[in-house]
Amino acid sequence: MSANILKVENATMQFGGVVAVDNLNLEINQGEIVALIGPNGAGKTTAFNVVTGVYQPTNGAVWFQGEKIIENHPQGKMKTLYKGEHAGEYSQVLAPTPDKITKLGMARTFQNIRLWKSQTVFENVLIAKHCRSSSNFLSAAFRLNRAEEARQREEVEQLLKTVGLMDVRDELATSLPYGKQRRLEIARALATEPKLLLLDEPAAGMNPQETDELTAFIGQIRDQFQLTVFLIEHHMNLVMGISDRIYVLDFGKLIAHGTPAEIQKNQRVIDAYLGVADDA
Repeated sequence: MSANILKVENATMQFGGVVAVDNLNLEINQGEIVALIGPNGAGKTTAFNVVTGVYQPTNGAVWFQGEKIIENHPQGKMKTLYKGEHAGEYSQVLAPTPDKITKLGMARTFQNIRLWKSQTVFENVLIAKHCRSSSNFLSAAFRLNRAEEARQREEVEQLLKTVGLMDVRDELATSLPYGKQRRLEIARALATEPKLLLLDEPAAGMNPQETDELTAFIGQIRDQFQLTVFLIEHHMNLVMGISDRIYVLDFGKLIAHGTPAEIQKNQRVIDAYLGVADDA
């Protein structure tokens, strides 16, 4: 059995009196492609933000490659406001910033593409590569280490060849077709040399052909880069066609977990999500 790479333990994310993620527990093993699905507003992106350090959970913990990297418990006014479970079970505060989590080997993309608009394809990936080796963005952008710069430029060229973007390396990122912009954002994440890649609605806005190409691409990079992939997605053909396992959220709570075949037959999931329109 493959080693566990990510474990989310009793994670609750509460904003004031609103519980966005309610006692989430999930595990992902090395080499898997695992999807997190559910209706809009179910808490999927919030869960991603907890895992990647964008949000500090109100309560609970996150483990990555066998090491606890995030932990929190209700503090201050939240001690009174807290509505979740497992109060009193956690006592530490571990709150690494997103850049530190990236350096541990976790990278993500966003639902809204976040490319550096004034930079070329090559420069977008190169800056991401620099940020992997430097905590100082200015030193990354101004390329202070020349020997390291030469090595990284070679690595970026190889990465662009691998992901099929070498022919547009000198194009401005924003001039690319939408599907290639998505691919570039994933390439930029790959430049940080992750063990776990989190994809937040990578097929959003894509036409059917682009979605099919993306589905094949995700499988390709999983194999070529020996990745584990954790994705949020509304396109069920993509999810069901590529996922090893699926977790389902509804109103912040986990309502089901299983293989694609099991999830498609789960009446609770059908009622909460699969029974609605595909793009809901």
